Amino acid sequence: LRKNLTDAEQTLWQQLRFRQVLGLKFRRQHPVGAYICDFVCLEKALVIEVDGSQHATAVAYDKRRDDYLRASGYQVLRFWNNEVLQNLEGVVAVITEHL
Repeated sequence: LRKNLTDAEQTLWQQLRFRQVLGLKFRRQHPVGAYICDFVCLEKALVIEVDGSQHATAVAYDKRRDDYLRASGYQVLRFWNNEVLQNLEGVVAVITEHL
């Protein structure tokens, strides 16, 4: 598990922690099978991933990972770091819609 969050992950975590979104609990750096997810709401089976530029070249890996998570019953939302940092309100609105 990574101890240090990226700036984008830290920014989003400040919005998700302490049941601030619809009173639902989110976990950070939570394992699902062989994968560690950035954020997970177990009650609603929602995984949220915040991706940096390294994911632009990891498309096949991310697809396998997403397919596994979906087959395990999770919805998967992916946001780019710049989306979180530049449009946090919009990102939280999308998350809320999916919950």
